Amino acid sequence: MSVLLLVLPDFLLIGLGWVLYHRLGFSAKFFQDTERLVYFVLFPALLFHATARAPLSPSGAMVLFEATAALLACGVGLAWLAVPILRPDPIDHASTAQCAYRFNTYIGLSMAAALAAGPGQATMAVVAGFAVPFVNMAAVHALARQQHGRMLGEIVRNPFIIATVAGLTFNFLAIPIPALLYTVLGRLGESAIVMGLLCVGAVLSLSGGARDAGLVTWMIAVRLILSPIAALVIGWAMHLPLLERQMLLLFSALPASSSAHVLANRMGGNGRLTAMVMSLGTLLSAATIPFWLAVGPR
Repeated sequence: MSVLLLVLPDFLLIGLGWVLYHRLGFSAKFFQDTERLVYFVLFPALLFHATARAPLSPSGAMVLFEATAALLACGVGLAWLAVPILRPDPIDHASTAQCAYRFNTYIGLSMAAALAAGPGQATMAVVAGFAVPFVNMAAVHALARQQHGRMLGEIVRNPFIIATVAGLTFNFLAIPIPALLYTVLGRLGESAIVMGLLCVGAVLSLSGGARDAGLVTWMIAVRLILSPIAALVIGWAMHLPLLERQMLLLFSALPASSSAHVLANRMGGNGRLTAMVMSLGTLLSAATIPFWLAVGPR
């Protein structure tokens, strides 16, 4: 299967989500409730199901953690490099910087399954689980240092982190899971991807009123171009196995998630500009993800 055909179904689902909301009259409340269902129930079920019985080892997971941390550190560093070079408005920069290292988990897990079935999805789930607390702390630090205490509690209670940690614990300790429960979790997880991608499409918006095209271009370039280059270098330097190098590259090429827009709004940032960066990055990633998958390790 060609790389383009591999990623096309996900972006068609995103497009359908946009049509449902912007053209067919599905309400904002419908998508808000659906996203809550995905966030608190369906996606945690998918993460646990993917990691609980995957062929993982503690030592392998640690190496993957180190590679993920190195990649995210590159993204954060490159995002902040815009300050001395572009001298942007501080609020605009703090709001959009997270788009350089946040990632869309829904797209990542869907494409990981298409690329390498269960093992790929399990590896992507571990990478995402490692990355969630890192990117949340980095984003909050950019917007308001005094919010750390409150945000730490939110990170600890994050259902993605809880589900990934629980899955790894069951995996490494070989804790048995009743077959019926495992089947139910699998079926919940199967619906998570579709519902999540529809919600991604519903929040796409290019009416951000950008005051600084240079800042927008910088953050999108870091997310979609420079981060994948860093992932290729890190995977090669750390001698990661082929599957992990592929998943790290895919992870690095993912567009920012809609949570960047939510956090910017909640913490007094420029939510409209952040939404535009996230949306434009998502649209452009339809071209950049196939490119990186085509030139990446095989």
